[in-house]
Amino acid sequence: MTSLSILDLVRVTQETDARGAFDNARDLAAHAERWGYRRFWVAEHHNMPGVASAATAVVLGHIAAGTRSIRIGAGGIMLPNHAPIIIAEQFGTLARLYPGRIDLGLGRAPGTDQITVRALRRTLQSSDNFPQDVLELQAFFAAAGPNQAVQAVPAAGTDVPLWILGSSTYGAQLAAALGLPYAFASHFAPEQLLPALDIYRARFEPSEQLAKPYAMVGVNVIAADTEREAKRLATTQQMSFTNMFRGKRGLSQPPIDDIETYWSPAEKAQAMGMLARSIVGSPDTVRTGLAALAAETGADELMVVSDIYDHGARLRSFELIAAAHAGNGSESEVGAVA
Repeated sequence: MTSLSILDLVRVTQETDARGAFDNARDLAAHAERWGYRRFWVAEHHNMPGVASAATAVVLGHIAAGTRSIRIGAGGIMLPNHAPIIIAEQFGTLARLYPGRIDLGLGRAPGTDQITVRALRRTLQSSDNFPQDVLELQAFFAAAGPNQAVQAVPAAGTDVPLWILGSSTYGAQLAAALGLPYAFASHFAPEQLLPALDIYRARFEPSEQLAKPYAMVGVNVIAADTEREAKRLATTQQMSFTNMFRGKRGLSQPPIDDIETYWSPAEKAQAMGMLARSIVGSPDTVRTGLAALAAETGADELMVVSDIYDHGARLRSFELIAAAHAGNGSESEVGAVA
């Protein structure tokens, strides 16, 4: 049965500073744990005033400290930005502090613009080494050998489970070749979702971590008690995408009554293309949409983004999503992947 998880953007809003964003993420994770969500991930982004999760491992430590059982992880770490040993040290530390609860999703993109890539002391060519960096990172999490000259302390022996993230078929091929679980970012890049899943499943090679393919699908879901309110809440995310096209990286904005007054026809077409698989509406709409997505993709897990401005409304959305998912007869626990 399909499992349900959360990808949180750790949004800084026009009314909430970075500390408030951290505490809201921690509060959401605590609620999600009670509602039966499987995992709670945040992502590495840089030079984005509206997203507070740049120091991803630090943010995850804050969230993990406020929860007891839900899995906490990165969705993901942009590995080309870092030396693998540094990420191993960070996530190995988290694994020692919160054993059996830490996930590490890995992305190939820089997660920022080219100017910021230079500020990170990286180059766009760093992504060419992504497969080798994944293997190096995996080796650092394995038990250290007797003559191993370099160890990632205290990561050695933690065996933190790795995931490959992607928005194209490249990640699908790599995840299949390495025998790792695969998460597709259809919450902002839905076009290649089905081809990528087909490639991943067809080419999957079993590994020590995973015996058979395990696919996660990212999806935007905005739930409210009425269709009208859900569509209004969704305008926050629609404005964020529009602002991205305009080259403006500001804070999260409160919802508006008429999104048509905010974007141009071209911006609307571009935004709605990226948000094409979004599920927005009442509990009945969400229940139907989740069931249809799970049936179409055969996803083992759905990772939900609910980018809502007000924290209380966002909590309500995730509560309704969990209830709708339960109404489909799905389960929040799976045995194939930790």
